Amino acid sequence: MKLLRNLLYPFALLYGGVVWIRNKCFDWGILKSQSFSIPVICVGNLNVGGTGKTPMIEYLIRLFKGHYNVATLSRGYKRKTSGFKEVLVTDTAENVGDEPLQFKRKYKTIKVAVDEKRVNGITKLLKLKAAPNLILLDDAFQHRYVKAGFNIMLTSYNDLFIDDIMLPTGNLREPKSGAGRADCIVVTKCPEHLSVIERTTLTNRLQVRKDQPVYFSFIAYSDKIYNAVEERYLKALNADTFTLVTGIANPSPFVNFLEANGLKFNHINFPDHHNFSRTDIESLKQKGLILTTEKDYVRLSKDLEASDLFYLPIETKFFNEEHFNAKLAAYLQR
Repeated sequence: MKLLRNLLYPFALLYGGVVWIRNKCFDWGILKSQSFSIPVICVGNLNVGGTGKTPMIEYLIRLFKGHYNVATLSRGYKRKTSGFKEVLVTDTAENVGDEPLQFKRKYKTIKVAVDEKRVNGITKLLKLKAAPNLILLDDAFQHRYVKAGFNIMLTSYNDLFIDDIMLPTGNLREPKSGAGRADCIVVTKCPEHLSVIERTTLTNRLQVRKDQPVYFSFIAYSDKIYNAVEERYLKALNADTFTLVTGIANPSPFVNFLEANGLKFNHINFPDHHNFSRTDIESLKQKGLILTTEKDYVRLSKDLEASDLFYLPIETKFFNEEHFNAKLAAYLQR
């Protein structure tokens, strides 16, 4: 695989050039970005793969839902529908995508919508009854037809954008210079005890502007697992070997957490946003108790018995939470 990626390096240069030209067309006004009259916060990244966008969106939902009429807008990756759709709790992941459905089922009072064309999606949201007055754009850093009021760019602690190169040799969707559009950068999935000195060193490595604050976050795991009918303490799983099922971009932090807690499990790893086939489901039905991610639970729960399927919730936590929240509050006050 590494050899193949190296052979594709000329295509990485070509792709990077095309994306650079596209960005310049937006910068110079040749391609138009549309602004909106309400606050729009965009969460995204430069690279493909899991940087923690879903828990970051959920962090923002919890932060703002008591003060604003919040809506989220996603593409609805791998859904079988197209165009604008407001997400309902009764929808399926096949129709709206797993992450938007997770948002809606978890935070029922907010509006959740999907549309591959973000300008159209925002326009439709603003025409709904009880229209939102704050929109969170999920994975939209490259969707420049919308001019977001505040851009949060994520980069993983173990996969910093500064160390990467363009697709298909590397994992960058656009050149590193794209980080210049971010109003702040969040280094996600950090160790829980990352020192101030280490944070300062990482900030310097990212080569950000002086007006671009860098924040650091980590994943906080629940001490309980859940399904539609019950909850159990995670430590109760240490009595038996169970099956861990993941269909996310980077399951390593999840796996490492369970191993660090002394749990014994067999891990079945599927590709990110995997659409579980009938064969997959029949095989999983023979596995006994299954633990999975919240996102995978949305896709699996309609086909597996509730008593056999559990998920472990996660949350984004910040080392410097007050400063991060104050930065967002200052934008909203403007």
